Amino acid sequence: MAVQGKKIALYVLVVFVLYVIITDPEKAADYVQIGFEGVSNAAQSIGDFFTWLADGAE
Repeated sequence: MAVQGKKIALYVLVVFVLYVIITDPEKAADYVQIGFEGVSNAAQSIGDFFTWLADGAE
């Protein structure tokens, strides 16, 4: 039963994403850019943390 719920949620998400892309491509591009910036910032922060650890956590 839970698997069917997950499939339905995934289909709804895919339909929503396609709807946003088709109706407002500029806004969809903004969302993608925001997502990539978030991932980039997270990766940078993790790198900074491990550099801090490698330097002796000072």
